[in-house]
Amino acid sequence: MIKPTATVASKPDRSPRPWAIALAGAFVLTGGAVAAVGALAEPSAPPNAPFRIEEIADLDQPWAMTFLPDGRMLITEKAGQLLMLSADGKQRKTVTGAPAVTSQGQGGLMDVVLHPRFAKNRMVYFSYSEAAGKDSSVVLARGVFNDGDAPSLRNVQTLFRGPKYDARAGHYSGRIAFSPEGKLFFAVGDRQQWDGFQRTEPQDIKILSGKVLRLNDDGTPAAGNPLAARGGDPAIWTYGHRNLLGLAFDANGNLWEQEMGPLGGDEVNLILPGRNYGWPVVSNGDSYPGPPNNGAAIPDHRPGDGFEAPKVWWSPAISPAGMMVYSGKLWPQWRGDLFIGGLSSRSLVRVDVNGPEATKGDQFALGTRIREPEEGPDGSIYLLTDGRRGSDGKLVKLTPKR
Repeated sequence: MIKPTATVASKPDRSPRPWAIALAGAFVLTGGAVAAVGALAEPSAPPNAPFRIEEIADLDQPWAMTFLPDGRMLITEKAGQLLMLSADGKQRKTVTGAPAVTSQGQGGLMDVVLHPRFAKNRMVYFSYSEAAGKDSSVVLARGVFNDGDAPSLRNVQTLFRGPKYDARAGHYSGRIAFSPEGKLFFAVGDRQQWDGFQRTEPQDIKILSGKVLRLNDDGTPAAGNPLAARGGDPAIWTYGHRNLLGLAFDANGNLWEQEMGPLGGDEVNLILPGRNYGWPVVSNGDSYPGPPNNGAAIPDHRPGDGFEAPKVWWSPAISPAGMMVYSGKLWPQWRGDLFIGGLSSRSLVRVDVNGPEATKGDQFALGTRIREPEEGPDGSIYLLTDGRRGSDGKLVKLTPKR
């Protein structure tokens, strides 16, 4: 298990998106859901979209999902529930055995992923935010899935505790992805720990905040990570990240990552070993109004600046959430492309991938906040949404128009 490092003092990063700036003082950010904003519409497909939308289930602030081999679904809810839904979504059971989570701000029960050899070892990996007094941090854990009438996780093990227990309740990240070789990649956010334009924690290769980690499946640092020889933490694969909310391998073994920028500058990155992705020294976004930086400009990515520039970026922001790589089973024209859930943009965003390069594709306005896209066994696209009318989320399914 990787041990946490010491906590250091920090100034706040208020982390609003563009729509939130106009509502300053009138909202509370809770894991991407915004109080004091009017009711959101039911998701609906725009006329030019090559899909229709079917509602599958009503949920309570869902965060992530994955499919079991038989088509059933595991879905995390922010408050700490792990659910198992039938393939049609009509039946559900609570999976017991998950640890208590601290569901505050952007924290809660977050990602859920099956081990590549799940059929043999039945291991489920998940991330969550854990309290220590008034502070909290991100945790990576795993348990053995026990199926049946009363499904549960047993032999739950903590594999990683984040480097920072802090009163701030944002930028946990917590995304999990297994490589084709079976290594576990884990995203650790910067926990809003940066002061002005100083080269602070995301730039410090001895500290795990603002990093992509490469681990063995037991949570120990994998051999051959690139920064250990430079005196860095042996778990670090890349650094200079902000709030990493998407992590996925494509069919060619490329690792793609997306993260929220500050005021603009949301990014999609190709993750390459040892590279520095620039935060907070450079960004295609800028500082927020108010302290500590009072809207000051952040230098943009420039050729030759020594930082790895994003393949795609957005200003104004789309507020990207979960991300997947699509296989092309039902929409062959999208084979290998990225799909990203848009929160403030209330959209499903496609990024066109061609080998190691990427460009902007479609942005389908769906009228509601998309938390997570996931591909179903038949190639349909499932979305987790933030909700309305007393419900804080839905599971919907996209299938081709007939």
